[in-house]
Amino acid sequence: MRAQRVALIGIALATALVATARGEIAGVQFSADMISRGPDGQVVSGRMYVGDGRMRMEMTQQGREIVRISDQNRRMEWILFPDQQSYIEQGGSEGQGGGDAPAPLPSAESDPCAGMPGMSCRRLGQEDVSGRPAVKWEMVMTHEGKTLKGVQWIDAERGLPLKHEMPNGETMELKLVGNESIEGRQVEKWEMTTTLPNEQPSRTFQWYDPQLKLSVREEFPGGYVRELKSIRIAEQPDHLFTVPAGYTRMEMPSPEQ
Repeated sequence: MRAQRVALIGIALATALVATARGEIAGVQFSADMISRGPDGQVVSGRMYVGDGRMRMEMTQQGREIVRISDQNRRMEWILFPDQQSYIEQGGSEGQGGGDAPAPLPSAESDPCAGMPGMSCRRLGQEDVSGRPAVKWEMVMTHEGKTLKGVQWIDAERGLPLKHEMPNGETMELKLVGNESIEGRQVEKWEMTTTLPNEQPSRTFQWYDPQLKLSVREEFPGGYVRELKSIRIAEQPDHLFTVPAGYTRMEMPSPEQ
């Protein structure tokens, strides 16, 4: 089971580019190549398919093919191991328990603390951040008997976090740099500046696709790059989002395995 646990960790990392995977929520169906590059030039690639409320990611982890299928309508997820013709199932349909509710479209009016245990948010009003209208939220959490407060500003148009100020002194600000074209798609380039106490600011860049409602490219300090390439808008066939016949269900490995 240890190999399955390692594979699951790899899947979590590979999902980072599309952390919220809002494309399928928006009803835009497409396929794309997933590419990650490190500063040493090493390239890790995979394939993504986004259907109607469903997503499939194919990748190779430690030389092993892994497939992840998510169905937000049914609140289900399957992780497939084609070499063993086996799979792990997680979640459950409405009323059966298990699984997370489908994520809503990004919205400045959505409670940013929803689904975060121990945290609560309060809407404080609307302000401009770098010339863009934003909704200001106060975030409150209790830690070791202490009440900690932070503030976050959510872009009114895009639903993206434009700025936050944390109790530990961390600050973040996201600024729209301009519009660019990537592989013929019109995208927005954003610069994120994060500052920690007594440290130099770090900057990352992301290219946001308004149609897909996700970032199709990200550049991180140190030369790390994640991107989606060969994006093709098209309806995706149902068989991509189902467990193939003949596969055997396995139980989720426990943390100590």
